[in-house]
Amino acid sequence: MEECVRREEEGEKEEKQGEEEKKEEEEEKGEDKEGSTENKERIRKESKFCYHTFGVGMEHLPLRHEENGAARATRENDPQREDLRGNFGNLEARASIKRLEFKHTRKNRRSLLYIDDTPDSLLEEDASTFSPQSVGRLVGGSLLLARPGLGGAGTTAGGGGGARDVGVLGVKEDKEEGELAVPRDGKSRRRYRSRSLSQSSTDSYSTSSYTGSSSEEDEISPREKSQRNSKGSSDFCVKNISQSAFGRREIEIAEQEMPGIVALRKRAADDKPLKGAKIVGCTHINAQTAVLIETLVELGASVRWAACNIFSTQNEVAAALAEAGQPVFAWRGESEEDFWWCIDRCINTENWQPNMILDDGGDTTHLMLKKYPAMFKMIKGICEESVTGVHRLYQLSKAGKLTVPAMNVNDSVTKTMFDNLYSCRESIIDSLKRATDVMFGGKQVVVCGYGEVGKGCCQALKGLGCTVYVTEIDPVCALQACMDGFRVVKLSEVIRQVDILVTATGNKNVVTRDHMDKMKNGTIVCNMGHSNTEIDVNSLRTPDLTWEKVRSQVDHVLWPDGKRIILLAEGRLVNLSCSSVPSFVVSITSCTQALALIELFNAPAGRYKSDVYLLPKKMDEYVASLHLPTFDAHLTELSDEQAKYMGLNKAGPFKPNYYRY
Repeated sequence: MEECVRREEEGEKEEKQGEEEKKEEEEEKGEDKEGSTENKERIRKESKFCYHTFGVGMEHLPLRHEENGAARATRENDPQREDLRGNFGNLEARASIKRLEFKHTRKNRRSLLYIDDTPDSLLEEDASTFSPQSVGRLVGGSLLLARPGLGGAGTTAGGGGGARDVGVLGVKEDKEEGELAVPRDGKSRRRYRSRSLSQSSTDSYSTSSYTGSSSEEDEISPREKSQRNSKGSSDFCVKNISQSAFGRREIEIAEQEMPGIVALRKRAADDKPLKGAKIVGCTHINAQTAVLIETLVELGASVRWAACNIFSTQNEVAAALAEAGQPVFAWRGESEEDFWWCIDRCINTENWQPNMILDDGGDTTHLMLKKYPAMFKMIKGICEESVTGVHRLYQLSKAGKLTVPAMNVNDSVTKTMFDNLYSCRESIIDSLKRATDVMFGGKQVVVCGYGEVGKGCCQALKGLGCTVYVTEIDPVCALQACMDGFRVVKLSEVIRQVDILVTATGNKNVVTRDHMDKMKNGTIVCNMGHSNTEIDVNSLRTPDLTWEKVRSQVDHVLWPDGKRIILLAEGRLVNLSCSSVPSFVVSITSCTQALALIELFNAPAGRYKSDVYLLPKKMDEYVASLHLPTFDAHLTELSDEQAKYMGLNKAGPFKPNYYRY
């Protein structure tokens, strides 16, 4: 009995369901009829779509209902016949668009976008390659096609009928992208779908790759190109001389934040204290360095310049310098062979012999001493601004191979306190954020080295909520770290738990393969010291490990068990490879370098012997005074009685050379 009742209920249910389906089909057939003016108007009101671009509301497009129940927008039926191409941004230049169609099928809720007469080369691209002003509104690569009255979080789109709340039509990816769909007119069109919101929300953008280009032209090595500037000179080697206009704008922006070096340029331009100086430079080539180079030229020097880091060069800035007539040999992404070739081109050239060296890392000094020893003896002075380069100078001096005087700019107060501390305190955060989009709060970080660079990194990371550990070999620096609230550990004690590792020692093999084998999955590894020696990157280039390029200066190194670490800038300076440094701080360092060159070049014979010297305290104070007007700072002056009591000159210097700030 119960079985009979159950079968009877199921039969009634199936009969009812069949009647509902039949009714729905009849309704759809009725909707597809276009004979009734009233029906046309109802469809027009209910199915009108709004295509919303960034800040531009397009006119509402009329719809013509298809026999299959889909809504279709055609430009031919638009009574206003507005030219849609004006709202399509870059798409207009890439494709001839006659008609834009949007189809929404009721049964499977599938949204399709058709573009007529569009080249396959355009249609085969991913949706993310469309410009933001292309069809519809692109948010993280997703195309939003809006319709009034649709549910979900709304946005406001301005159209012909005024602003309306609109929702987002999702895309059901039931077929492969690029599949041809045949609409009612029988004309085949490639179906193109936007990516889903959930997919595009994971996309990120980093401005760390703002230099360079992906064009085939830029794949050619600059050494193989034949380039000339507007003056007809070819005495340079840069990525693309046509980028000079962009580089010039960046240099002009940097000048606004470099008051000290600009003030020095104006004060000494008439005296030309570097007239006759032939300076070979090897530093980072960016907008800030360009201001220094042009200042040296303004002061009378002749220069030739190469880059001290293969990843820190701003190609457009190098092009701007070359266009201005400065022999520059540098581009971003040099090989090791290119690196030494560029330095050699600066040193060894016809009718020009250097008499001064401005070095960062000691590479120019090393190459000239090894390859051109006779030329090295003619050098009047060397200025070195890095820890690594200073160590090499002291080693040469100790071995009796340093035959010229050298100025240790790195350990000057203005370089140590401001460039090393304050600059790194800002640039470490900027670099990590741009490269990895990391959230700092709660992360465990180990900083190797607690010198001025390490201090700046620790302060910045601690300020953003990181738990910071410090490794240090010097008991004085270790005690400073403890007093500043950091735990001093051995790297092996915390290597398994840290999320971020930063090196700032100036030494080599601080982080070895054994350390990296023990790191947890996703650890970020970067260097704030010098060169690429602090992290043993070569040990990672083995067959058992896989390298994946993520974006510019960001690599994933994969272990066989699936673990990966995130290596930034291949172990080179992360703040100059993945971001930049504050121009104001570089102004302080640039002034120090310029004054050191002036001092060595104009010093009478016998004042400086073949040794390494610190910048005179008076010059440190002068550099600082050039930057005080920026802050509207006013110094207190000593009275005669006070100066006599302290045993000081009223004009300075105010501290002895052994004083530590």
